Amino acid sequence: MTIALLTAAGTGTRMGQDIPKQFMYVEDKPLIIHTMEVFQKNPAIDKIIVVTLPAWIEVLKAYANQYNINKLEWIVPGGNSGQESIYNGLAELEKHCSKDDVVMVHDGNRCNVSNEIIADSLATYKAKGSAVAVVPCVEVVYYSDDEGMSSQKSLPRENLYRTQTPHTYSLGKLLWAHEQAKEKNIKNTAASCGLMSELGEKIYFSKGSEENLKITTVDDLMIFKALLHTKKDNWLK
Repeated sequence: MTIALLTAAGTGTRMGQDIPKQFMYVEDKPLIIHTMEVFQKNPAIDKIIVVTLPAWIEVLKAYANQYNINKLEWIVPGGNSGQESIYNGLAELEKHCSKDDVVMVHDGNRCNVSNEIIADSLATYKAKGSAVAVVPCVEVVYYSDDEGMSSQKSLPRENLYRTQTPHTYSLGKLLWAHEQAKEKNIKNTAASCGLMSELGEKIYFSKGSEENLKITTVDDLMIFKALLHTKKDNWLK
């Protein structure tokens, strides 16, 4: 079985709006529903679990019913960090699933994830045992040690990759990583791949996309709205 674990427990402080960003409406539906619909329609995904803010659980249930997200099997409350929230989801899956089941951890506010990204993540997982969606860094990147005021050190961009989600692992491997984190007192890792790196695990890359943006700011929201109305020209390879 392949399960999409969607994280939607952030409060959205950087968006600066009155409600959490994942519940903001775009094109007449909440952002989290845009994301869930991709996994709902993808035949490789069997079940969906969402980790969200406790006060919004009943709202999410109502939205899922309204938009016919019948793959949604579980909704669990988030924790105080991304790491805790993911673990809460995994702990719920442990009650119902095999440790050999595949878990695709994905940001609930990456609404523009494509079927191609999902397929490549699963293919890389099958070949390598794990997969982390990435895009190559095309900008010149500088390192700063004075809070972004100045720098004299650039990093070679040809060696740099920006991670996105999904991150695909077996349920057993993810549970192992979080148990190790408890033993080693590793806290507040921002993503599953970050935790795996802390534990010395090799990260295998799958295909990401610049369109698979994480909606964090109003600028991101505007880009997503534009992408909804943009189609690739036929003559483009």
